Amino acid sequence: MASRIDVSIEHRGTPDGGGDAPVKREPNTCPRCSSHYRDDELERTLRVCPQCGYHFPVRARERIAQLVDQGTFVEEESGLRSTDPLRFFDLRPYTERIAEAEVSTGLGDAMVIGKAKIERRDCQLAVMDFAFMGGSMGSVVGEKFARACELAADRGVPLVCVTASGGARMQEGILSLMQMPKTVFAVDLLRDARCAFAVVMSHPTTAGVLASFASLADVTVAEPGALLSFTGPRVVQQTIPGEKLPDDFGLAESNSRFGHVDSIVERRELRPFIGRLLALFADGR
Repeated sequence: MASRIDVSIEHRGTPDGGGDAPVKREPNTCPRCSSHYRDDELERTLRVCPQCGYHFPVRARERIAQLVDQGTFVEEESGLRSTDPLRFFDLRPYTERIAEAEVSTGLGDAMVIGKAKIERRDCQLAVMDFAFMGGSMGSVVGEKFARACELAADRGVPLVCVTASGGARMQEGILSLMQMPKTVFAVDLLRDARCAFAVVMSHPTTAGVLASFASLADVTVAEPGALLSFTGPRVVQQTIPGEKLPDDFGLAESNSRFGHVDSIVERRELRPFIGRLLALFADGR
């Protein structure tokens, strides 16, 4: 059963200061047109506002339920957990923050991986969840992605990844930053095995994730209005006083114009779109 999203904050940036501050919203109220919906109403529309088309955030397990053929997803590497190598403490210990994130999301970390079928085509799936510490990439996220690449290569199937991240997990310091080259190397394993790689960028995909594996796919698509930027517009604006950024700076639409993404795909079209991709990849092999 798909899990329900219950966050009341529209995140427009990164947890490490790389983007804009969160904007408080009432649960299930569209930030674009202020329409309000019940959970069941949003579930029926795949969490897309029927009035204006705004794409609400989607939790990892609900995203998986939206994408895969029913009953085909088998989660893997679910036992991986973050440690606290730096014994990090800000206002609270890192271990306490991890435990809180696990309880609130029901996940072990910010990425869920497993094998599945989409439109009857086999694939490996890796889905990020922004609700787990802002989707930050720590050692476990990097390791899960690397293992997803290895599993896809071993099975000879494409890897489909849905990203949603605020960047590196500062509580793990350099170990978190090292996940960038680690995940880049993992993508090379896919290419050596001649396995296709598709990425769906959802809101937000920023910082270290955008600068590493999220930008290396054979086919890159994005959801409408998603923030896809290394740094959020608020921070960028501070570096260029006197200049005004375009209204769509860093959004999927501007990324599409500049060729960073291949297509912008609405959520209701995402599953058949990926299904067609997988069919093309299979024929190509």
